[in-house]
Amino acid sequence: MSRPNEQMSLGAFLFSFGHHFAAWRYEGTKTDGVIDMNFYKEIAKTAERGKMDMLFLADGLSLPDKADVASNVSAVYPEATTVITALAGVTERIGLAATLSTTFNEPFNVARRFATLDHLSGGRAAWNVVTSTKNSDARNFSGRDLPEHGVRYERAEEFLDIVTGLWDSWEDEALLFDKASGAFADPSRIHQISHEGTAFSVKGPLNIPRPPQGKPVIVEAGTSPSGQRLAAKTADVVFTACEDKEEARRFYAGLKAQLPEFEREPHELKVMPGVLTFIGDTESEAIEKEAELSELISPDAVVANLSRMVNVDLSGYPIDGPFPDIPLKGNSSRAFMVADLARQRNLTLRQLGFHFSVARGHLVLRGTPEQIADQMEDWFVSKACDGFNVMPPYLPGGLGEFVDKVVPLLQRRGVFRTEYAGRTLRDHLGLNRPANRFRRLPAPY
Repeated sequence: MSRPNEQMSLGAFLFSFGHHFAAWRYEGTKTDGVIDMNFYKEIAKTAERGKMDMLFLADGLSLPDKADVASNVSAVYPEATTVITALAGVTERIGLAATLSTTFNEPFNVARRFATLDHLSGGRAAWNVVTSTKNSDARNFSGRDLPEHGVRYERAEEFLDIVTGLWDSWEDEALLFDKASGAFADPSRIHQISHEGTAFSVKGPLNIPRPPQGKPVIVEAGTSPSGQRLAAKTADVVFTACEDKEEARRFYAGLKAQLPEFEREPHELKVMPGVLTFIGDTESEAIEKEAELSELISPDAVVANLSRMVNVDLSGYPIDGPFPDIPLKGNSSRAFMVADLARQRNLTLRQLGFHFSVARGHLVLRGTPEQIADQMEDWFVSKACDGFNVMPPYLPGGLGEFVDKVVPLLQRRGVFRTEYAGRTLRDHLGLNRPANRFRRLPAPY
């Protein structure tokens, strides 16, 4: 099996001090960097030097419980779109993806924010669409618990339809700037969307011209049936968690098979699982590096982290006992993934907690640069993915090691670019600029 003339996509997933739970304690980690612009700038410059497609920022809307804050870096979450907008001014080519929840935002504001970012960055914006997974998030937005999973996804689908409609509400030719006649814009090319739905009523149009990309890139991460369906309909990139290549191949094929229902082609949706890499001059050195990090985690901390992942307090259960038989109805697909892995591998809470403290269920590769490049290429040519969202175990050093040692090998093998071919994130991903839904409609604003 091969993919001639195709190249993988690579994102750099920025998370706090790194994705390993103990990254903040690792020697060389800059613990003053999580809210420091120079920290983010260094990482962005490194990713851009590696010709990576995009820089990806997650977001959080609540703190862990008090007991968990003592050792949990997730207590600090700078607002993602603010960070990304700042990075637009210190980068030139790399795409900029930020996370915003459809459960705790309004479509008009989100459309406006990402349209602005797309203009300011010259067409490099991406929105990672999430529906939120924690009840603690809801309690910061006048709620008690999250809406049910299905309700959140129904809202997300309506939300996305409004946002993309608002991005289209100005046709590309709407701005005239005709100084002689005094015509600033053509009203017949500016459209109301007049949306009346279950969750929202939005008239439009947006008060910002159409984004340079037509539509900023849409990233989604749901693996549940409703999440996959939404992705097949609306996403440009799917970020997924999968540790097994054959399972990843099944997910890849199943998701792509849903695209024809929405009149889409396989190349119009990129599947990019997360990958965390431990790189050493030898395989044993890489394994030792991971062990050093894991020794810095307390058992209580990993159980607290596991509790947040499944949205259930697990602190009262025996740490060396099995994963409890507890209801997970209404939780995220990630919660079910945790429970399924525990039962399939017969793991105790302690074992399960340490497992997910490394990469939260994403692929972990350990070895020399050549070994890691081999496995990434194998996943790509086997159609288990279209690329990867690279999750450095610690920052900034972990990303620098990947860019300096693994990226050149992928480039030499012809499976990753040596230079950017275009200016926009859609160019990097090989995605066409979408047509405007209002292009030939006569109804004026």
